[in-house]
Amino acid sequence: MKRLTTLAAIVAAAISLAACSEQQSSAEVPLPVALSEEAVGHYCNMTILEHTGPKAQIHLANNPHPLWFSQVRDGIAFIRSPEETYEAVVVYVNDMGKASDWDFPGFETWIDAREAWFVIGSRKTGGMGTPEVIPFGTEQTASGFADENGGLVVRLAEIPDAYVLGPNGLDEDKDDPVTGALQ
Repeated sequence: MKRLTTLAAIVAAAISLAACSEQQSSAEVPLPVALSEEAVGHYCNMTILEHTGPKAQIHLANNPHPLWFSQVRDGIAFIRSPEETYEAVVVYVNDMGKASDWDFPGFETWIDAREAWFVIGSRKTGGMGTPEVIPFGTEQTASGFADENGGLVVRLAEIPDAYVLGPNGLDEDKDDPVTGALQ
Protein backbone atom coordinates (compact mmCIF):
# COMPACT_ATOMS: atom_id res chain seq x y z
CA MET A 1 0.00 0.00 0.00
CA LYS A 2 2.85 2.34 0.88
CA ARG A 3 4.48 1.70 -2.53
CA LEU A 4 1.20 2.43 -4.28
CA THR A 5 0.83 5.71 -2.39
CA THR A 6 4.44 6.67 -3.22
CA LEU A 7 3.93 5.79 -6.89
CA ALA A 8 0.73 7.85 -7.01
CA ALA A 9 2.54 10.83 -5.47
CA ILE A 10 5.35 10.56 -8.04
CA VAL A 11 2.87 10.37 -10.92
CA ALA A 12 0.93 13.37 -9.57
CA ALA A 13 4.17 15.36 -9.21
CA ALA A 14 5.23 14.46 -12.77
CA ILE A 15 1.86 15.55 -14.15
CA SER A 16 2.04 18.82 -12.22
CA LEU A 17 5.56 19.53 -13.49
CA ALA A 18 4.53 18.77 -17.07
CA ALA A 19 1.55 21.12 -16.76
CA CYS A 20 3.77 23.86 -15.35
CA SER A 21 6.27 23.39 -18.17
CA GLU A 22 3.51 23.63 -20.78
CA GLN A 23 2.09 26.78 -19.17
CA GLN A 24 5.54 28.31 -18.88
CA SER A 25 6.51 27.67 -22.51
CA SER A 26 3.18 28.98 -23.83
CA ALA A 27 3.46 32.03 -21.58
CA GLU A 28 6.92 32.77 -22.96
CA VAL A 29 5.61 33.27 -26.52
CA PRO A 30 3.61 36.51 -26.60
CA LEU A 31 0.50 36.81 -28.71
CA PRO A 32 0.48 39.20 -31.69
CA VAL A 33 -0.24 42.82 -30.86
CA ALA A 34 -2.97 44.73 -32.68
CA LEU A 35 -1.61 47.33 -35.04
CA SER A 36 -2.26 50.88 -33.84
CA GLU A 37 -1.35 54.45 -34.76
CA GLU A 38 1.52 54.24 -32.24
CA ALA A 39 3.23 51.42 -34.19
CA VAL A 40 6.36 52.84 -35.81
CA GLY A 41 8.61 51.01 -38.27
CA HIS A 42 11.88 49.83 -36.77
CA TYR A 43 13.96 50.84 -39.79
CA CYS A 44 11.95 53.67 -41.36
CA ASN A 45 10.62 55.34 -38.16
CA MET A 46 7.34 55.97 -39.96
CA THR A 47 3.85 55.05 -38.79
CA ILE A 48 3.16 51.49 -39.94
CA LEU A 49 -0.47 52.25 -40.82
CA GLU A 50 0.77 54.67 -43.50
CA HIS A 51 2.14 51.73 -45.51
CA THR A 52 0.21 49.23 -47.58
CA GLY A 53 0.70 45.48 -47.86
CA PRO A 54 1.80 42.81 -45.39
CA LYS A 55 3.65 43.75 -42.21
CA ALA A 56 5.77 42.00 -39.58
CA GLN A 57 6.06 42.29 -35.82
CA ILE A 58 8.94 40.74 -33.93
CA HIS A 59 8.80 40.02 -30.23
CA LEU A 60 12.21 40.02 -28.54
CA ALA A 61 13.23 38.31 -25.33
CA ASN A 62 12.86 40.59 -22.30
CA ASN A 63 11.00 43.28 -24.26
CA PRO A 64 7.24 43.68 -23.73
CA HIS A 65 6.78 45.70 -26.96
CA PRO A 66 7.17 44.28 -30.48
CA LEU A 67 9.39 45.75 -33.17
CA TRP A 68 7.28 46.75 -36.18
CA PHE A 69 8.24 46.45 -39.85
CA SER A 70 6.54 48.13 -42.82
CA GLN A 71 7.37 45.11 -44.96
CA VAL A 72 7.74 41.44 -44.13
CA ARG A 73 11.00 41.48 -46.09
CA ASP A 74 12.45 43.96 -43.58
CA GLY A 75 11.37 41.82 -40.62
CA ILE A 76 13.07 38.77 -42.08
CA ALA A 77 16.14 40.87 -42.85
CA PHE A 78 16.21 41.85 -39.17
CA ILE A 79 16.28 38.26 -37.92
CA ARG A 80 18.87 37.27 -40.56
CA SER A 81 21.17 40.27 -40.16
CA PRO A 82 24.47 39.50 -38.44
CA GLU A 83 24.40 43.03 -36.96
CA GLU A 84 21.16 42.38 -35.06
CA THR A 85 22.06 40.40 -31.95
CA TYR A 86 18.65 40.43 -30.26
CA GLU A 87 16.91 37.16 -29.45
CA ALA A 88 13.64 36.95 -31.37
CA VAL A 89 11.02 34.95 -29.46
CA VAL A 90 8.44 34.99 -32.27
CA VAL A 91 7.87 36.71 -35.61
CA TYR A 92 4.30 37.39 -36.69
CA VAL A 93 3.32 38.27 -40.27
CA ASN A 94 0.02 39.04 -41.97
CA ASP A 95 -1.63 36.02 -43.62
CA MET A 96 -2.49 37.64 -46.94
CA GLY A 97 -4.83 34.75 -47.74
CA LYS A 98 -7.08 35.98 -44.92
CA ALA A 99 -6.63 39.67 -45.70
CA SER A 100 -9.73 41.30 -47.14
CA ASP A 101 -7.63 44.09 -48.69
CA TRP A 102 -4.01 44.12 -49.91
CA ASP A 103 -3.49 47.69 -48.77
CA PHE A 104 -4.74 47.09 -45.23
CA PRO A 105 -4.50 43.37 -44.31
CA GLY A 106 -6.56 43.75 -41.14
CA PHE A 107 -6.00 43.29 -37.45
CA GLU A 108 -6.83 39.59 -37.11
CA THR A 109 -4.57 38.13 -39.82
CA TRP A 110 -1.37 37.59 -37.80
CA ILE A 111 0.32 34.18 -38.06
CA ASP A 112 3.63 32.82 -36.82
CA ALA A 113 6.20 33.19 -39.62
CA ARG A 114 7.52 29.67 -38.90
CA GLU A 115 4.14 28.29 -39.97
CA ALA A 116 3.70 30.48 -43.06
CA TRP A 117 4.27 29.87 -46.75
CA PHE A 118 5.87 32.79 -48.59
CA VAL A 119 5.86 34.02 -52.17
CA ILE A 120 9.09 35.70 -53.25
CA GLY A 121 9.88 37.33 -56.59
CA SER A 122 6.28 38.29 -57.43
CA ARG A 123 5.15 41.42 -59.26
CA LYS A 124 3.61 42.78 -56.02
CA THR A 125 5.68 45.18 -53.95
CA GLY A 126 5.54 45.89 -50.24
CA GLY A 127 4.66 48.98 -48.26
CA MET A 128 7.95 50.68 -49.08
CA GLY A 129 7.57 50.02 -52.82
CA THR A 130 10.29 47.34 -52.92
CA PRO A 131 10.24 43.56 -53.49
CA GLU A 132 8.24 41.81 -50.82
CA VAL A 133 8.13 38.45 -49.05
CA ILE A 134 4.40 37.74 -49.09
CA PRO A 135 3.10 35.41 -46.36
CA PHE A 136 0.19 32.98 -46.52
CA GLY A 137 -1.27 30.52 -44.05
CA THR A 138 -1.49 27.67 -46.56
CA GLU A 139 0.63 26.42 -49.43
CA GLN A 140 -2.46 26.28 -51.66
CA THR A 141 -3.25 29.98 -51.15
CA ALA A 142 0.40 30.93 -51.71
CA SER A 143 0.50 28.88 -54.92
CA GLY A 144 -2.69 30.53 -56.19
CA PHE A 145 -1.18 33.95 -55.54
CA ALA A 146 2.07 32.96 -57.31
CA ASP A 147 0.09 31.68 -60.33
CA GLU A 148 -1.59 35.11 -60.64
CA ASN A 149 1.34 37.38 -59.70
CA GLY A 150 4.46 35.37 -60.47
CA GLY A 151 7.01 34.30 -57.92
CA LEU A 152 8.16 31.23 -56.07
CA VAL A 153 6.51 29.57 -53.05
CA VAL A 154 8.94 28.83 -50.20
CA ARG A 155 9.08 28.30 -46.44
CA LEU A 156 10.81 30.76 -44.11
CA ALA A 157 14.10 28.83 -44.01
CA GLU A 158 14.15 28.65 -47.84
CA ILE A 159 14.05 32.42 -48.40
CA PRO A 160 17.50 33.28 -49.75
CA ASP A 161 19.47 35.74 -47.63
CA ALA A 162 20.26 37.69 -50.81
CA TYR A 163 16.52 38.32 -51.32
CA VAL A 164 16.05 39.98 -47.94
CA LEU A 165 19.53 41.35 -47.24
CA GLY A 166 20.44 42.36 -50.78
CA PRO A 167 19.72 45.59 -52.64
CA ASN A 168 16.11 46.64 -53.23
CA GLY A 169 16.49 47.96 -56.74
CA LEU A 170 16.73 44.87 -58.94
CA ASP A 171 17.07 45.34 -62.68
CA GLU A 172 14.17 43.22 -63.96
CA ASP A 173 15.95 42.48 -67.24
CA LYS A 174 19.23 41.35 -65.67
CA ASP A 175 18.68 40.25 -62.08
CA ASP A 176 17.15 37.01 -60.85
CA PRO A 177 14.04 38.09 -58.88
CA VAL A 178 14.65 35.52 -56.17
CA THR A 179 18.39 35.70 -55.52
CA GLY A 180 19.22 39.10 -56.97
CA ALA A 181 22.06 37.54 -58.95
CA LEU A 182 22.85 38.61 -62.49
CA GLN A 183 21.41 36.25 -65.07
